[in-house]
Amino acid sequence: MSIATFIPSVWSARLLEHLDNTHVYASLVNRDYEGEIRAFGDTVHINQIGDITINDFLGGAISDPEELDGKKMDLYIDQAKYFNFQIQDLDNAQTNPKLVDAAMQRASYGLNDVVDCYLAQLLVSGAPAESTLTAASITSENAYDKLVDLGVILTEHNVPMVGRWVVVPAWFHGLLLKDPRFVGNGTGYNQAILQSGWVGDAAGFRIHVSNNVPVTDNTYSIVAGTNAAGSFAEQLVELEAYRLEKGFADAVKGLHVYGAKVTQPKALALLKCSKPGA
Repeated sequence: MSIATFIPSVWSARLLEHLDNTHVYASLVNRDYEGEIRAFGDTVHINQIGDITINDFLGGAISDPEELDGKKMDLYIDQAKYFNFQIQDLDNAQTNPKLVDAAMQRASYGLNDVVDCYLAQLLVSGAPAESTLTAASITSENAYDKLVDLGVILTEHNVPMVGRWVVVPAWFHGLLLKDPRFVGNGTGYNQAILQSGWVGDAAGFRIHVSNNVPVTDNTYSIVAGTNAAGSFAEQLVELEAYRLEKGFADAVKGLHVYGAKVTQPKALALLKCSKPGA
């Protein structure tokens, strides 16, 4: 090979940033039982106290204490995902630490995205049929009104007004922006990326935007509720960096286990609707 035909290759220390979804749903459920899991296959037993009878006091003796009827639910850690990647030393001698760090970020993003989609489907499927609305098409004239209708459903089910959220696709958010009743983040609008897709408030809800809103045959499932509706638990149970026996490469592998359950279905309301013009 002559010097004239030699073309050197240069590895850049700058890494191309990715255009990623904002993960939303995991921030909208409670994590009360997260510290109790240790491994894939674990079961978390959740108890809920039933109603307590209120009696009239007539000035004399009172009745014997009633035995509380506790409802038991099980949250299964039945989901497990792993990653396992390697980075060659020789090709990336100067940038290896940065590449490993970036690869770990990509692995973390990938795990979070899988969880986000999983929770979106779980919450949608957990909404009761009597709490589900259907709209043939959403416009800038009725988008806000449909959120009001979701709020009415939650109120009728005694769901507290405080802490209500709804997750909408980008096009639905665009329609809300055309309605003066929608209150956006104003100067803090860019904080939406840092605050789980929160873009403003409307009809008593904190509005979150996500590209992971479930959609089937152009029917979007927009779920609303509070964090009392579902419980989520996760754990990174294994994380190991190791040297490959053959070759010159570093590798990292990790195991992520998790599970979730809709514990209060009445704290959810669902809107099934189509995108305008579809």
